[in-house]
Amino acid sequence: MHVIDSHTGGEPTRVILDGGPDLGSGPLSARARLLATEHRDLYRAVMLEPRGQVAMVGALLVEPTDPDCVTGVIYFDAEAVLGMCGHGTIGLAATLVHMGRIGPGVHKIETPVGVVSVEVQDPNTIKVTNIESRRTRKGISVEVDGIGTVTGDVAYGGNWFFIVDPSPVRVASDNIRQLTDVTIAVREALIAAGISGDEGAPIDHVIFYGPSDNPDAHSRNFVLCPDNAYDRSPCGTGCSARLACLAADGKLRDGEEILQESVIGSSYRLSYRDGPNDGVIPSITGQAHVMAEARLIFNPADPFRDGIVL
Repeated sequence: MHVIDSHTGGEPTRVILDGGPDLGSGPLSARARLLATEHRDLYRAVMLEPRGQVAMVGALLVEPTDPDCVTGVIYFDAEAVLGMCGHGTIGLAATLVHMGRIGPGVHKIETPVGVVSVEVQDPNTIKVTNIESRRTRKGISVEVDGIGTVTGDVAYGGNWFFIVDPSPVRVASDNIRQLTDVTIAVREALIAAGISGDEGAPIDHVIFYGPSDNPDAHSRNFVLCPDNAYDRSPCGTGCSARLACLAADGKLRDGEEILQESVIGSSYRLSYRDGPNDGVIPSITGQAHVMAEARLIFNPADPFRDGIVL
């Protein structure tokens, strides 16, 4: 399996160029379901240690159904196949630039949740225009053991999020263990309470917001991903969902730009324009850097061929 690894604001992306499973040629949403149901062991083996690393997201390149797109892509982490991935799209675009497949300008990429565009501003700086994002529920409260009542919004930015502002615990890089434990507890409380996205879609991401030490930053966030790892970047789909909430509350105007900081201090520049269906069309600008190119080997004699599963 031929892969190229990059990171976006510290969050790793592994682009699979070839050697992935044959998913046919149907809609990307159907191919994503096939990857999730028929090839779970394979995609987890790509992500899990010792071959992968904590927080890594995979990007499987596939043929797009839209001829205007430079590629199709299906994203996944060690726990789930994802609808969309913002940091992964920035990393994918930087990888395609590295390979000479795209250059400066705007290009379209097809994902299971729709077509997004990337603007290559330089080899490392990419602006992603995401699908329309929206808030579906405001001010939802859950009781969390050891914490008490936690209130947040349910919003969609390509994945489903529970967005809590202000955070019930301090959002700082020296507090990641507590942030992880509390966000996991919040997600479990949401599941127990039957709180979900549209049509029962699970809310598998939780975001806590707090103040930043950077006077130029709007806020600092901590993002829990489906595999219980935290996002080292500010999370592109999470920022998309956040923009929908800020717009709905009248706290950010169409075209106004803010700087969003992650828990480790990396940042995205964010803005939106009004969407056609009462949501917002988010724009996320960040930087990605290619780190490695490799051939993954799946040796039948390797006792950890399928990864370390605990």
